[in-house]
Amino acid sequence: MGTLSDLLSLARERAENLNLPYQGALTPAEAWQVWQLAPGARLVDVRTRAEWEWVGRVPDAVEIEWNSWPSGERNPAFLAQLRQQVDPEALVLFLCRSGARSDSAARLAGEAGYSNCYNILEGFEGDRDAHGQRNRIGGWRHAGLPWQQG
Repeated sequence: MGTLSDLLSLARERAENLNLPYQGALTPAEAWQVWQLAPGARLVDVRTRAEWEWVGRVPDAVEIEWNSWPSGERNPAFLAQLRQQVDPEALVLFLCRSGARSDSAARLAGEAGYSNCYNILEGFEGDRDAHGQRNRIGGWRHAGLPWQQG
C-alpha cells in the first residue's frame, strides 16, 4: 500500500500523460487505497440503477446515474444531485462500468468547481476479453475489492 501522496502523484502523472482536464486517473486498487487514506473522500458510482441492482454495488458509494435508466439519456440532474450529496472540496473518485462515463463525470464536475476529481480506470467490470465478456480483465470486481450483489 502506497502513501496517499504517492498514489495521488501517480494519478496526476497519468492525467498529464493522457491530457485529462481533471486531477488524476487511478486503477481500481489505487482508488480503493486513496478512498481509505483520504479523509472525507467520496466514491461516486455513475452507473445506472439497473447496473447497481443486477451487476453489483460498491458499499458506501454515492450512487448518481450519469445516464438515466431505462431511457439511456443523459441524466439532466446529475450535477444538481452531485452538489446535493458531495462537497465540492472533497476528493471525488468517479466509477462506472469501464471508465468512460466516469471520465465524462469527472470532466463535468471539474468544470463545475470540483477541484479534486479522479477517474477510476477500468471501471467496475473492466474491459472485454477476447470473448466479449467483462470481469476477467481489469476492473473493481476482478481486483477483489469490496462489492455486493444488487
